[in-house]
Order: sequence, then structure tokens, then C-alpha cells
Amino acid sequence: MMKNKLKIKRIAVMICLLVTVGILCIQNSMTVYASADGGSLGGVPGVSSTVSPPEGLGTSSSSPGGWSITYNEGNGELNGTLRILLILTLISIAPALIIMMTSFTRIIIVLHFTRTALNTQTAPPNQVLIGLALILTFFIMEPTFAQINEQAYQPYQAGEISQDEALERAIVPLREFMYPQTQLKDVQMFMNIAGKTWSGENDDIPFSVLLPSFMLSELRIAFWIGFMIYIPFIVIDMVVASTLMSMGMMMLPPTTISMPFKILLFVLADGWSLIIENLVRTFFPM
Repeated sequence: MMKNKLKIKRIAVMICLLVTVGILCIQNSMTVYASADGGSLGGVPGVSSTVSPPEGLGTSSSSPGGWSITYNEGNGELNGTLRILLILTLISIAPALIIMMTSFTRIIIVLHFTRTALNTQTAPPNQVLIGLALILTFFIMEPTFAQINEQAYQPYQAGEISQDEALERAIVPLREFMYPQTQLKDVQMFMNIAGKTWSGENDDIPFSVLLPSFMLSELRIAFWIGFMIYIPFIVIDMVVASTLMSMGMMMLPPTTISMPFKILLFVLADGWSLIIENLVRTFFPM
């Protein structure tokens, strides 16, 4: 009895697999048309169906006087699979683009220096700092993203320009954003390393030179701002350390006593507002 049951189960599983494969094979070669004439599909007026031969896969056609829906995604320049591949590729390189070509690097470094100067360890946590940096980055880059959308993305979606021209137009607003934030000595250094000459104009800088120059300038400016943030907190540490030594309390860590005073000074001076306001203003011309 047990052997018979196992045989029956195996036969049922095989039948199910064969039926599934047959359905998939039929669906892959089926083109469905929704027409406005009197055709019918399964008794439904106005809908007709045809099965195309294997050599017709990937093509689409329409019924006279109506509109058609092609199942195998053949009525466009890019099929669904390629679009998904491009989207996934863009998502994978999006973090690198945000770090290299926007204001994110300077903001996150300054926020990290602020937390380290306060000596609060993990307050605010990394998730909060990254989220705040992303919000400020989108705020600062909003005009640039709007120009890319109007000058490159929308015309490309409308079919007015090609993909290469869309990429060229998208780079122009990014260059206009990065060039004022880049120091000329960094551009000249990378131009000398590459063995190229530069006339001093933005358009004459290769994008492969402008990108590392922008990153180097961002790191320099961020560390300079971080040093300026550190100064008042270092003064508090020195005052607390000298006070403890004069009192003979050398075994007590000065950072334990100075941290509440740092937080108090930061709160009374409205430190977050001052840092974020002046940090954002560094990206906008006065």
C-alpha cells in the first residue's frame, strides 16, 4: 500500500510539472490584442487573442482600428528585463555617486568631528548622522537635480534627445556645482599629474580631473571646519584638567568632568543650529 501511494504521488507531481511547463511554453509565445472591433476572447466582446509562431517572439502588432498589448514586451526600445538591470545598476552605484559628486562628504565629516569633540561616543548614533547628512545633501543639491531633470531626463524620456546627449547634459549642472567648491591648486595638481594643460576655464577641465580635485578640496575644507569646531572644546578640556591637577585629583579622568560642561556649552550656544547653518552656507555664494 505504501509503495502504491508513493507511486501515485510521484505520478501526480510529474503531471503537475508537465502541466506547468506546458503553460509557461504557451504563455511565452502568446500575443494578446485588445481591439475595438467585434472580436472576442472567451466570450468577452472586443478582445481577441492570437498565438504567434516562435520566430515572431519579441515583436508586436496591432489590430486594425484598435490598440494592442504584447505579452513578450516587444513594443519598446528597452524591454522590461533590461530596464530592471539598468535600475539595479544605478542603485548599486548611487552611494558612490552621492559621496563623490555631492556635498555629502563635507557634511558627514563635519558632523562626525562635532560628535567626537563633544566626546559623547555614540550620541547621536551613526544612523542619525547619515540621515541628517542625506537630508542636507538633498536640500543643497535640489537646484542641481532640478536642472538635470529639466535639461536631460525629461527630454530623454520624451524621445527628443539620445542617451549620449542626455548624459552630456546631465554632467553640465554637476560641473557647475563642483567647480566653485574645488580649489584651483588641486585642479592644477591633477592636470600636471595627467600631463595636460589647462586654460583656467571650467569647460576645459576633464571630468576625470575635476572629480578627484573636488573630493580632495572637500576633505581639506571639512577637516578645516572640524578643527575650528574642536577649539572651544579643547579649551574646556584644558581648564578642567588644570583644575583637577591643582586639586590633586589626578586619578579622575578629565573627560568625565568636562563632558557635561561641553554639552552645556553646546546647548546654550545652540550648537547644532550654528554648525548646520554655517555648513550649508559654505555651498551657496554669498
